[in-house]
Amino acid sequence: MWRLRLVPDNTRIDFMGWRRAAFAFTLVVSVVSITSLGLRGLNLGLDFEGGLVVEARTSAPIDTGALRARLSALKLGDLSLQTFGDDREIMIRVHQLPGDPAAPKRTFQTIRDVLGPAYEIRRTDFIGPEVSGELLADGILASALAIALIAVYVWFRFEWQFGVAALLTTLHDVVATFGLFTVLQLEFDLKVVAAILTIAGYSINDTVVVFDRIRENLRRYKKMDLPVLINLSVNQTLTRTVLTSGTTMLVVLALLFFGGPVLRNFSAALAWGIVVGTYSSVFVASALLLYMPMPGMVEADDTDALPGESTPRAPTGATG
Repeated sequence: MWRLRLVPDNTRIDFMGWRRAAFAFTLVVSVVSITSLGLRGLNLGLDFEGGLVVEARTSAPIDTGALRARLSALKLGDLSLQTFGDDREIMIRVHQLPGDPAAPKRTFQTIRDVLGPAYEIRRTDFIGPEVSGELLADGILASALAIALIAVYVWFRFEWQFGVAALLTTLHDVVATFGLFTVLQLEFDLKVVAAILTIAGYSINDTVVVFDRIRENLRRYKKMDLPVLINLSVNQTLTRTVLTSGTTMLVVLALLFFGGPVLRNFSAALAWGIVVGTYSSVFVASALLLYMPMPGMVEADDTDALPGESTPRAPTGATG
């Protein structure tokens, strides 16, 4: 029976041989992300900044510059305009409106008067500054708790070494996602926070599969060189990793290209997270175990032959 094979059976890729290059790349991504976050900050969306957003459509192409000049002359506040979909749809954002309860309605009416009857109002949203501050704090807290609880779960399911590796790997994935949004200045809102939580769960799912195979092989090949054992485990789970990541990416790319502007940043975060999460599960999480004392590597065993080998493999000592 014919089967689709994206990855050949019994691969022998030396992932641990690339660990120093992987660590260097991970360090660069993390430093760039943290530096960009500190210098440029996040382009916070309406959910976290508060303000008014108006989406409108007209039958003729929009002169964004002329419309911006007309609205700016009214001194409505921090104003931004962006076309989306095509050049006949416009999104107008007014950030951080004053605390006057009548301000949102008054600002909306002013924008509507400037647009005139030629524009069809498609959507309006308003979030006050107090609510936006609470949403930002809750989003940060949810992300931090998710990462911490993931590490605790892995710690209890495996050993503390696996928990530390999972914590560092998940932190890397989240920091890299923040980096994408700070470098490209994509809008960061509640949908992106949901994407980050999804990325954390997705990444740890891949990592746990690899860790589970490593634990099985630790019990079976107790005298095997640890880098060889980790390479074996990663290769044994490689088909599953590629198929899972590939099929998930197909769905996310469909959302990214055909889901419209509302889902674009959410989909971009997920797509980036799948790439980074798969990379970190294969190259980073497992390699971190080489630098920690691992249990179950002392007693002699006569089952240290790799699958397909007829004689046991002699230990050569773990290398760092």
